[in-house]
Amino acid sequence: MTDLEDGHGDSTGQPDDSAPRCLVTGATGYIGGRLVPALLDAGYRVRALARTPQKLRDYPWADRVEVVRGDVTDPDSLAEAMRGVDVAYYLVHALGTGSTFEETDRRAARTFGEQARAAGVRRIVYLGGLTPAGVPEKDLSPHLRSRAEVGHILLSSKVPTAVLRAAIVIGSGSASFEMLRYLTERLPLMVTPSWVRTRIQPVAVRDVVRYLVGCAALPAGVNRAFDIGGPDVMTYRDMMQRYAAVAGLRPRVILPVPVLTPTLSSRWVGLVTPVPSSIARPLTESLRHEVVCREHDIKEYVPDPPDGTIGFDRALRLALKRIQEARVDTRWSNAAVPGAPSDPLPTDPDWAGGSLYRDEREMAVPVGPEALWRVIEGIGGENGWYSFPLAWAVRGWLDRLVGGVGLRRGRRDAQHLRVGDSLDFWRVEEIVQGELLRLRAEMRVPGLAWLELSVRRDGRGRTVYGQRALFHPRGLFGHAYWWSVWPFHSVVFGGMARNIAKAAATEEKRREPVPGSGREPVTDSGTDN
Repeated sequence: MTDLEDGHGDSTGQPDDSAPRCLVTGATGYIGGRLVPALLDAGYRVRALARTPQKLRDYPWADRVEVVRGDVTDPDSLAEAMRGVDVAYYLVHALGTGSTFEETDRRAARTFGEQARAAGVRRIVYLGGLTPAGVPEKDLSPHLRSRAEVGHILLSSKVPTAVLRAAIVIGSGSASFEMLRYLTERLPLMVTPSWVRTRIQPVAVRDVVRYLVGCAALPAGVNRAFDIGGPDVMTYRDMMQRYAAVAGLRPRVILPVPVLTPTLSSRWVGLVTPVPSSIARPLTESLRHEVVCREHDIKEYVPDPPDGTIGFDRALRLALKRIQEARVDTRWSNAAVPGAPSDPLPTDPDWAGGSLYRDEREMAVPVGPEALWRVIEGIGGENGWYSFPLAWAVRGWLDRLVGGVGLRRGRRDAQHLRVGDSLDFWRVEEIVQGELLRLRAEMRVPGLAWLELSVRRDGRGRTVYGQRALFHPRGLFGHAYWWSVWPFHSVVFGGMARNIAKAAATEEKRREPVPGSGREPVTDSGTDN
């Protein structure tokens, strides 16, 4: 990801015991998940703070970092996490509406600053949002205003702090990039909000990570905010036209209209792109005002590369190449979704008198377990759900209409999954390679739901496919919901089991060598994560 080196590591890339230790919050998020390996490559020791450490288990760098359980709003867990830390990265934000998320952000930032000071942390680094010049903070969108307030709190914590302020981040898997990509690809002619004429200074994710790593070595006297951006300043309309050119599409016909409010804009984005309205709203609200860097002082401390910062077109090409090669390291949807359960729950809990509805199916499949597992791990996204596509599509549309994530989030990787990955309107809660995939629902439902897919061999040596849907209803409406969809289970879940078995047989046959043809069996080429 990065070519930064500062001599802290040994020849194998492992940090030595004298290297500074960095605490990274938000390590399961889009930026945090890229910052961690960049810090390791630069020779730093890394400690990752996570409310659910299991979510980091399958990351390729997991065995090179220290993972601790904690929450930025919990002083005790933060105190323990900051013990012996030199640099603390604050990369978390609350999501939501109303004043609740602002108070959560405010309380978390104060707690973080207080615990960093008590632990003797020598620097805090925070990634926030670029605020428009000449606009009072009270007139900013709630989310941008909250980002600015967090920066002020950390700067006043009496721990030297670097606040990096960025506008739109362009990189494979970022919410801003996904919004731009799908709007441009899906709408050759579009009626757009007036904010498409607002000037913006986007920045490539590689430059963002480079700045974040560089800030770990800032002089102790530096306590200030820095604007970070790429070399290009343009309107969102320009960005869509340039995306079309880079992606080989025809120029788009774009008709701005003044009547689309931030709420309507976010719902429009939510219907057209995989980004749900709850996340699209803060993105679109931040585009109401011009967001252009007022200074580039960061280069005095973190020099620009010899060929300069990454331009917009090159950032697009890099992102598209990553997508085409299935090498998207982190994705916006890796982070928790507002309104969805944030932590894994046991698959078959003792509900202490509550209800747990089940739909369980098993069938012997005349294939090897490897072929069946490849189909299971490849489920969702472009491969679909192997039954009644219209029913799945309708469920996704209904979810989007009520503000849910819908079915269009897809997958981070076309072949492989890891704990914490989003998968359409599910999230991977557990994966045991070759044996079990457990998904937790993040669509809007009156309760909690899981889907388990499993592979095992029975006493006769046969491969057995197992499928289990679990639902814990919330209130009377939850019970009514289960029984209202129960008649469709035989079609949806029954069809899924049969079609997955057929797909596994096809997969195994595809990989078998043809006798006498000299053709080798098909093997996975793997991906570089």
